[in-house]
Amino acid sequence: MWRDLSNEERHSKRQTNQLIFCEHKHVYTLGKSGSEDHLLISNSKREAEEIEFYKINRGGDITYHGPGQITGYPIFDLDEYFTDVHKYVRFIEECIILTLAEYGLAGIRLPKHTGVWLAPNETDGRYRKICAIGVHLSRWVTMHGFAFNVNTDLDYFDHIIPCGIVDEDKTVTSLRKELAKEMNLDEVRSKLKINFAAVFNFDYL
Repeated sequence: MWRDLSNEERHSKRQTNQLIFCEHKHVYTLGKSGSEDHLLISNSKREAEEIEFYKINRGGDITYHGPGQITGYPIFDLDEYFTDVHKYVRFIEECIILTLAEYGLAGIRLPKHTGVWLAPNETDGRYRKICAIGVHLSRWVTMHGFAFNVNTDLDYFDHIIPCGIVDEDKTVTSLRKELAKEMNLDEVRSKLKINFAAVFNFDYL
């Protein structure tokens, strides 16, 4: 029989939570609120280019995962932190914003679009999405997470309408594109881990 934990039980309960970083092979994933019309490549061409496609139960629309991208899966029991989905997403965004700041980039939030963006600059008059976020929770245990474009081949986004956003003033970007150099993925992962620990106030191994 399930019941809500009292405040005393919640604060005394200590779980071992997980933060998993992955690099996927080329794959498009479609969230439960997305439209398959946002996949612009035919199945035959997609299969010829060895790009997989899955419908999954996270929030959000369609996105791309692949080599050079850090896909992060926090598996957190939010009873340990706070039971607020919107706050959880804002915390993930903050971890990415802090990491970008270490590379001299100012990550921002856009009110109607989840994720982390860069503001328009002199050479690109568009907002540039550098990290997508899509989550799912079950009994306050988190699933799915974020996709942070580091050395990502952005050409793969040409086959989709990323996150279902059709605005002409918005596009996608990566750390490599912004800084004009290949990034050390291990270094970026290390910075992410430190920033997650700081924002969520946990110790890590």
